[in-house]
Amino acid sequence: MTDGSALYVYALVRHREAAADGVTGLDGRPLRLLRAPGTEVAALVHEASPVPFQGGDEQVRRWVGEQNAAVTTVWERTGSVLPMTFNVLVADEPPSDRLPGGRSAEQRLTSWITERAQEITERLAELAGRCELRVEITVDRTAVGAPEQAARAGEEQPESRSAGMRRLLAKQREQQAKNVAGQLADTLHAQTRHALLAVAEDLRDRGHARTGPDETGVLSAALLVRDEDIDTVGRLLSDLRTREPATRVRFLGPWPPYSFTDDAASPATA
Repeated sequence: MTDGSALYVYALVRHREAAADGVTGLDGRPLRLLRAPGTEVAALVHEASPVPFQGGDEQVRRWVGEQNAAVTTVWERTGSVLPMTFNVLVADEPPSDRLPGGRSAEQRLTSWITERAQEITERLAELAGRCELRVEITVDRTAVGAPEQAARAGEEQPESRSAGMRRLLAKQREQQAKNVAGQLADTLHAQTRHALLAVAEDLRDRGHARTGPDETGVLSAALLVRDEDIDTVGRLLSDLRTREPATRVRFLGPWPPYSFTDDAASPATA
């Protein structure tokens, strides 16, 4: 891809000198902060072709990882960031009757930031000292069930039973485990969501939790928390695991607040 005629935008931040020094992005491209004149807001960018980055799954995953690493580094240096999604590009404006020369990508981006500077500044202030955590909770169906029923099923299944009957009883036990796990998951969803919201400033559901073949989903969520509350969330989830041994917990982060950035605040429409 040949660089030039567009800016690839990684994030919006409060301008801070040297915050992007030594930071590289996609394919090792050096990044810089582009400050909008008259504001305290800057965009983390590099020059690029106006054509979106495209490639195979492995290559795209590598690019996304490089983008995340760059945004995280600048986030840690500035304390607050509005990260962009992958492939946010601002291109040079084509010539028109009003502007025969068109506007450059830099002019378009800084103009867009200037128009929304107050909104962006306020959101950056709201997110200062905050991070995103992701929580996924499931129930392991092999670790739940009604022991008494399982014992009775074992007594009722001597080796003399036919293979068909043994398969039927096995399916009945599997369905019973699913039912018990589903009931537990419903209870834990409400309890855990309430407990997390007592700590987190915001919670965004992320759809169904990733589940293995023997798991029932409980909760998949992104949390916006203050930096000092990360350990509190960890203890809450540890207590859940101790209280309900059948639960499986995935606790990820801290990350920049990707899930709490307004999608409408994208310079792609500059």
